[in-house]
Parts: sequence; structure tokens; C-alpha cells
Amino acid sequence: SELFPRPSAGRTPTPGSAAFLRPPLCTAMRRVLLLVLLADAAAFKFLTDFGPAKLIPRPSAMLKRRRATKKFGDKKLAVITGASSGAGLEAAANLLRTGEYHVFGAVRDLDKMRDAALDRDFPADDFTPLQVELGSFASVRALCRELERSKLNRPIDRLICNAAVYQPGEAPAWSADGHEMTLQVNYLSHFLMASLLLPGMAKSADPRVILAGGASAEESVEVYPRADLGALQGLKLGAKNPISMFDGYNFDGAKAYKDSKLCLAMLSHTLHQNYHKQTGIAFSTVYPGAIADSAMLAGKPPLDTSAKLPSFVKAMVEFELNAMRRIGFGQDMHADGLTGEAEAVSTAQAGGRLLQAAHDVRCSKSGHWAWKEGDAAAEAAAAAAAARARAAHTASSRPPRRFGSGRSATGSRVSSRSGRTRV
Repeated sequence: SELFPRPSAGRTPTPGSAAFLRPPLCTAMRRVLLLVLLADAAAFKFLTDFGPAKLIPRPSAMLKRRRATKKFGDKKLAVITGASSGAGLEAAANLLRTGEYHVFGAVRDLDKMRDAALDRDFPADDFTPLQVELGSFASVRALCRELERSKLNRPIDRLICNAAVYQPGEAPAWSADGHEMTLQVNYLSHFLMASLLLPGMAKSADPRVILAGGASAEESVEVYPRADLGALQGLKLGAKNPISMFDGYNFDGAKAYKDSKLCLAMLSHTLHQNYHKQTGIAFSTVYPGAIADSAMLAGKPPLDTSAKLPSFVKAMVEFELNAMRRIGFGQDMHADGLTGEAEAVSTAQAGGRLLQAAHDVRCSKSGHWAWKEGDAAAEAAAAAAAARARAAHTASSRPPRRFGSGRSATGSRVSSRSGRTRV
């Protein structure tokens, strides 16, 4: 207004005079200033929506990243429930033996886990025992919080839900949350654990959730009752005391165990259908075989785990295995799983098969994995070595680069200090 004063009241500027031209110029400048201010506001709004935390790493995140690198190196992180004995202990030992994993053993008895780790010479830097009581949802949530602190912003790469109980008594045992103990320990708590850990696992390059199917002593003849969830009437009513079975009928310990394993197979399929595409996580169930020397069955009646998988689960697995066989893989795997003929295996063999489901590149897709014969640990190691060899061959057979400074004709970078070629 000082640069372009308005004409005094009562005076009308004549055409061609300076006063006649000034008001339009003033209006134009105001419009320009308004546009500039609006552009600045839009820019600030963009920065607000984008989030400064995404632009500049927080010091706490940078510190955790350095601590994680110092603690874990480039190792993958694996969580195994029931790692203090049986197939879980063997699987933990096998994973550590590869030198590619830091293993978190989630167990009920920490002293038992520490003793087993000492007996098996677990490397202290690569193994972390954690306490969890799967009969309590609060304990499962506490475990997930402890894992979040312990992994230091690194994603969990493998979740192996292996722990299980078998209680063949006539009366049900109830968990702290009011559910029948077998169904909560074997199924509900693992369901909760997976749901809490999935968001973080989605950040992994090769995340896998592995649910252990029936692995117990089996007779040559079928031992009834068979797994049958019915119309899930008991689950619809809450499956809390006094309702002990998902189908709503009276308690049967052997059937409760089989029902829990059937629920895990259905859970794996449901998680794959709903979350695989969004997260990239592979969801699998594993039947490592009938473990003849299982401590879970010591002093208890024999348990047949030949529960029949739902047809839609088996159809999905058959489709995936056929696709694998067409490219030369999966010849030793079958989708019969819980419907196949019983095969007695040792605890060491079962642990090796859990390792294969977690480590073998051929098991990086969702499915139900079972074995007819063979050394699973050796197969997993051979498959991993073959994958590395193929990756090296692919890298070496890439066409030469024709542009870019600092590179040789083969696409490798030459170090100016030593003169050595570094691929």
C-alpha cells in the first residue's frame, strides 16, 4: 500500500494516468503472493504427510541397527517353541550347525533348556533361551514383547511352532484362560503368537511360519477316535470351561490332540490365503513322521495321528508339489501327510525334517510337507549349496556392462589400492 497508494476518495483516475494503472498491478501482485503462499503450504503439508522419521533415521533406530549387526551379524533369526527336548531340540541344534541362524528357544522350563544347550554345546552367542508358558495368553504376549526387545529391530525369519502336549486322561485340564489345555497349548497360543509376530516377519527377505503336525508313536493299525471338528459347535460357544472340545462333545484326550493338529493345518491354509500375498510369508505345516521315542508319550497310551486333512488343504498342497516336480524338485515330498502310511522315525530324523522345512530353499513356499524316506538334514544342506551355486553361476554369466566408470569389461569393480578384482 505504501508503494502503490490508492487514489484519494472522491477522485477518479483518468484513463492513461499512472494512478489508473496501479490498482490492476497491485491486484496481480497480490494474486502472485497468494499462489506462492499456497505452494509453500502444500510443500509443508507434503513433508508432514511423508513423515520426517522416514526421511531421517532416528538415533535410537541407528543405534539398534549397529547393536543388531554386532550381536547377530548377517545371521537369520529363528524362533522355536518346545526347543528343550525332542524334535524341537534337534531342530535347534541343526539350525545352529548351519552357522546361518541365531536361534531363540521359547520353552516353559529355562533350567532344562540351559542344561540341554550345555549338553549339546550350543554356541552362547547364537542361542537365546526365552521363557513362555503356552497355557497362558499373557505369557505368550510377554514372550513377543521380549522378542521385540531382543531382536533389536531385526525381523524374525523363521517361526517354528513345535511345542505340544498330549493328555489322554478322562478329565480335561484347564489353562489359566479357561480353555482345555491341549487345544490352547497346541493351537490357540501358537495362533496368538503367529498373529503378534507376523507384522515384523513381513520385513524379512524369506519369512516362514512352520506349524508342526502330528509327530508321535503310531501303531500299525488305526487307533480311534479320528480328528473331527464337526460344525465347531464348541468353538462357537466359546470353548471355555466346561466346554472342552471344539466339536462340543465330551472330552477325549487323544481326539483333542488330533483336533489341535487338524486346526493347525487349517490355520496354515487360512493364513496363506489371507496374508501371503501382502506379506510374502510362507505358511507351512510339517509332518516329520511318527517319533517312536517321543518323551511326550512316555507312560501314555499309543496315539495315532493319521487324521485326514481337509480336501481343500490337500488339493492346494498337491497343486504346489506338482508345480515343484515339473521343475525337478519335490520328488521326495508328498501331500499325504497325516493320511499316509505310518513311518516310525527317530527324534533326530524328525529334527532334521523340521530343519529342512525351515532351511531348504525348496520349502520356501506355503504347503504341507511330509517325507517318505531320506536324510532331510543332508538334503537341506545339499539344496542350500545348490542354490548358492546357481546364484554364483547366474552372477558370473551376466552380460558385460558397456558403460559406467570404475568397472572392467566383465562388470567387476577394480580396487585402486590393491589392483585386485572384486566382484
